[in-house]
Amino acid sequence: MILIRSLVYFVLMALTVLTHGLTIVLLHRFVPVETSDRIATHWGKVNIWLQRVVCGLRINMLGAENLPTHSAIIMAKHQSTWETISLRGLLVPHQSWVLKKELLSIPVFGQALIACRAIAIDRKAGRKAVVTVIKEGKKALQDGRLVVVFPEGTRTAPGQRKKYGIGGAILAEKTGYPIVPIAHNAGVYWKRRGVKKYPGTIEVRVGKPMETKGKSAAEIIAEVEQWIEGELEKPPNQLP
Repeated sequence: MILIRSLVYFVLMALTVLTHGLTIVLLHRFVPVETSDRIATHWGKVNIWLQRVVCGLRINMLGAENLPTHSAIIMAKHQSTWETISLRGLLVPHQSWVLKKELLSIPVFGQALIACRAIAIDRKAGRKAVVTVIKEGKKALQDGRLVVVFPEGTRTAPGQRKKYGIGGAILAEKTGYPIVPIAHNAGVYWKRRGVKKYPGTIEVRVGKPMETKGKSAAEIIAEVEQWIEGELEKPPNQLP
């Protein structure tokens, strides 16, 4: 039954990518970017609803009052595909995601990402990729947007740790904007490999904004990693 529900969700999710993505692609030349942002965020919210109804996958968010409304860098744990979909619906609409450039080649989806001011990088480019994050990220922040970064770069299974990349921290060092860390255990229910989405409650923990002014990138990323990984070591809170 879990497999069947997971496949049903996958089909419905693909349809939402097509409907929302096409809407963004067709309209973005004629409407402000805020409209594309709102459509993309609606896509995230629809998928959160589908995950709950079809897969029995719920969310318990702690620290929602810490979610920023403008000009901040979001650094989130990367365990599964869940956060690349659901964070879109949990955050305010004006978001610019740092992501691998290969995603832009996906028909419709890639064009929609561009319309929503995604920051695409070549992960093999090293320093050049960091320069891109700083240049485009700074402009997005100055425009009041959130810059969303997965510092691990790739998905990491629950219980495992991967070195945190420093690109987002350099952006924070150069601009002085705060970082809001997000920890979650989505990988327990939505494996980084495989089709099945197991029913349960994903716990999302949002940390208080971290001040970055006067700190080095190394200090910043160490603080972010310590907070996120420390939260993951704590047992999840049980819903009443």
